[in-house]
Amino acid sequence: MATQSTVLKIAIPTPLRRYFDYLPAKETDIGQLKPGVRVRVPFGRRQLIGIFIGLSSTSDVSIDKLKPIECVIDQEPVIPEDIMQLCAWAAEYYHYPMGEVLIGALPSLLRQGKPAERVYPTPLTRSVHQAAPFSLNEAQQRAVTHIRAAAYGFKAFLLEGVTGSGKTEVYLQAIADVLQRGRQALLLVPEIGLTPQAMQRFRERFTVPIVTLHSGMTAKQRLQGWLAATRGDARVIIGTRSAVFTPFADLGLIIIDEEHDVSFKQQEGFRYHGRDVAIMRAHFRQIPIVLGSATPSLEAVHNVKQGRFQSLMLPERTGKAMMPVFEIIDIRHMTLEQGISSTLLQQIEQRLHCGEQVLLFLNRRGFSPALICHACGWIPMCQRCNKPMTYHQRVARLFCHHCDSQKKLIHSCEQCASTALYPMGHGTERLEVILKKAFPHYSIARLDKDSTRKKGAMETLLEGIQKGEHAILIGTQMLAKGHHFPNVTLVAVIDADGGFFSADFCSLERMAQLIIQVAGRAGRDEKPGKVIIQTRHPEHCFLQQLVNENYQKLAEILLKERALAALPPYSHFALFRAEAYNNNDAIHFLQQIKERVDEKNKNMQTMGPIPAGMPMRAGRHRSQLLLQAKKRSYLHNELKNLIPQIEKIPTKKRVRWSLDVDPIEMV
Repeated sequence: MATQSTVLKIAIPTPLRRYFDYLPAKETDIGQLKPGVRVRVPFGRRQLIGIFIGLSSTSDVSIDKLKPIECVIDQEPVIPEDIMQLCAWAAEYYHYPMGEVLIGALPSLLRQGKPAERVYPTPLTRSVHQAAPFSLNEAQQRAVTHIRAAAYGFKAFLLEGVTGSGKTEVYLQAIADVLQRGRQALLLVPEIGLTPQAMQRFRERFTVPIVTLHSGMTAKQRLQGWLAATRGDARVIIGTRSAVFTPFADLGLIIIDEEHDVSFKQQEGFRYHGRDVAIMRAHFRQIPIVLGSATPSLEAVHNVKQGRFQSLMLPERTGKAMMPVFEIIDIRHMTLEQGISSTLLQQIEQRLHCGEQVLLFLNRRGFSPALICHACGWIPMCQRCNKPMTYHQRVARLFCHHCDSQKKLIHSCEQCASTALYPMGHGTERLEVILKKAFPHYSIARLDKDSTRKKGAMETLLEGIQKGEHAILIGTQMLAKGHHFPNVTLVAVIDADGGFFSADFCSLERMAQLIIQVAGRAGRDEKPGKVIIQTRHPEHCFLQQLVNENYQKLAEILLKERALAALPPYSHFALFRAEAYNNNDAIHFLQQIKERVDEKNKNMQTMGPIPAGMPMRAGRHRSQLLLQAKKRSYLHNELKNLIPQIEKIPTKKRVRWSLDVDPIEMV
């Protein structure tokens, strides 16, 4: 071990879970170096952007083998101390390389080494007119009062309000109080589609500069917003999950809208949960955080029971709006018109005749989930995933919704040469075709991933719905989240049976949240609303509880079941995933990990390795290994011991593997 007083510890975005040692460049002023500045360093044959962590007097590498950095890019840290602390916690909790976490927290232009000075002026705008706040009902006022009282300390609130109960107005008035104290606020939303609507509400209310941060923006726009938040020029920031790592000049409040939404969990690479990272940020910053939802996650409900969160209830809709009534339609013995019952068609016609809007929910895009040969039963499959390819009629192509591969529409069976190929099942595109034939005089708006690909398409469709240009709305779950459509009086769930028999222990919770959320689009104004659910299992106890009781009681039942089965949040999971072109490689790699788990640790259990719920994707065989622990600390101690051992497994180079702490998808 060599001694050197000027060894620089640098975090570099590599899979290796450690810092790298460098020497200063000749022109480097060591006294001016601050943790969080970017440096350019040689790394093998490449040059990479790294983050300076600190100085050390020692190195495990001989001094004569250390390379000097190329240059220091910044005079001031682009990652301030509080974000360094947050990233360090996230890297440790999710067992992910610190360099990847730090660099990933920066806008893409800064990751490329572009300057962070004011060369990127932000075109900040202010509203000319400030709309007056709405009068609060008793429950809303109570919620705002509690949030205001926690202004200068950490406290987590679960704002649980039925759909249409005025959660957004609580957000607005809580933020107004923060702005009056000269501080900033962060609002996290689950998807890009909700940001334009949120921006409109906020810009109507506040005259301060408001910026958005999400993946739909250009790299320059994102950097401009990031800099505006960092400097304190932007007072309110509305963004998706990655915005949680944005530096603020003086952050005073964090709000997470639709906290239950799975979109807050990153499912590739650094698999963090934006909600949980936000809670830790509020804790480190000693500011309040509000988690809002009509259908809170079971973890949030459990945290209320444990006293970690304070419950704020909004039990009624605002104004004269009433909760919608439910009707279950048993379609087992009905003759369906392309998946739609005659009863539903009649009720759609009645609502349209009255000048009202109807919303049909089907969580499957495309025209048909598959084509099938009527002669022999053959189905076109994705050769890379071994899953049926979805038929998209509008572009006359077959798509794999798992790996995005596609091919031209075939007109004859590849097995028997028959031309009798028919669509099987229904997607939103097919539903649109059916309803155009049934109601040719009414405009239809379809909101799914396919219809909103073009920039501005979502905003255009939502604006048309608000103006009443479209009478029939068709969509996937992106239509169910947070939208306010005052003229929608009928909501129909076309197929409610998808989550009843899933192998994923979270499926019933997710299904309940989805049904309640989409049902919440009905009757949000003075006109009464109705929700129709088509099902082949009308007697299912879960469905009956959801319709006849409420989400809170159903959540209590699901939590009791989780407790009896020792499932999260009453235990803690970590999921190792591995994929390889050779299935034996993936299984063998996970088996090696299993053998390294401390067998003497009675607080740990392993399940697997087993094939993943989708055993093949994009030509790779996929397997998984689940670790379960009674306490969170047991799990993380085991993972700390495992990670260095995994790095030494000889077959590691033949697989692509990942670790998912607190996974939200098990299949």
